[in-house]
Amino acid sequence: MPKVGIRDVARAAGVSVTTVSHVLNETPHTRTSEATRDRVRSIARDLGYTPNRLARGLRTRASDMIGLLTEEIATTPHAGRIILGAQEEASRHNLTLAIINSHLDAGADARRADARALIERQVDGIIYATVFHHEVSVPRELRAVPAVLIGALDRQGVVPAVLPDEASGAADLVALLADAGHRRIAFADSSIEVPATKGRLVGYLRGLEQAGIPRDDQLIASGVSEAGGGYTASLELLDRDDRPSAIFCYNDRMAMGAYRAAQELGLRVPDDVSIVGFDDQAPIAASVHPALTTVALPHYEMGAWAVATLTRLIQSSSTSWYRSTHPTWLPCPVVLRESVAQNNR
Repeated sequence: MPKVGIRDVARAAGVSVTTVSHVLNETPHTRTSEATRDRVRSIARDLGYTPNRLARGLRTRASDMIGLLTEEIATTPHAGRIILGAQEEASRHNLTLAIINSHLDAGADARRADARALIERQVDGIIYATVFHHEVSVPRELRAVPAVLIGALDRQGVVPAVLPDEASGAADLVALLADAGHRRIAFADSSIEVPATKGRLVGYLRGLEQAGIPRDDQLIASGVSEAGGGYTASLELLDRDDRPSAIFCYNDRMAMGAYRAAQELGLRVPDDVSIVGFDDQAPIAASVHPALTTVALPHYEMGAWAVATLTRLIQSSSTSWYRSTHPTWLPCPVVLRESVAQNNR
């Protein structure tokens, strides 16, 4: 069967080849009506038309490929959602996503080499994703193409970036507990110094202030950000006469330890103590009993945002891709389950 070409689509739609080209390539600022666009797309699908990407690339110097340079996120529990969001958004724009996963301790030289590898494959733009939310020096190689950041801030403040608004998510959790009548709300914090630790503590304190609850440092205990750390921190908070009625844990893994501490002390969740976490990490949050109220990180949304923003930069007529820009903070929604009860004491 002969391959369907753009002229076949134009003939069947009763429009010019130029109009078909504008519609299928989503050329901006054309005067083609939406009805004509819909008809051209429908006929192209019915005829089984597929674009000749090689010819288009030679004509436009575009590869329809974008790179995702990761800092070991592919080995983290949440990476799948970032990659899925990026892949599905790329598919909506008819783009191919090429992924290179760097080791966290690989160093700047290795990251520059990875960036060069993507550029040598003629990607139209690059997404740089990091494990921890911190400031980074964007590899100079990335300035050869449009670029955006996931989970990091450019030290020079010019590369667009997207991050989770963890402080607001934490404040929302405290508000949920306060609305349920809790006034002694403890915080089982992480002892590991990463930006998320600061953000979630800031949000916890902000939530207390907004609820009119005085800060009490005796209600803050720290541990490693695993179940064991949650257990020791929660045991310290709960094993006393003036125990809190609720514990906000730094993450879901620490919340698992808090459940264990409560059980050992003969306390029921949520009847005697409400417990909340952070991350909505599968399968922990939905699998513990009772199911854990927590906050979801917008990993899928960050991946999709990065591709959508990168696509706009690639399609921009401006020759300057970098400019002073503020980061985009995406909301972290509360996921309400069964671990919070009304406080009656």
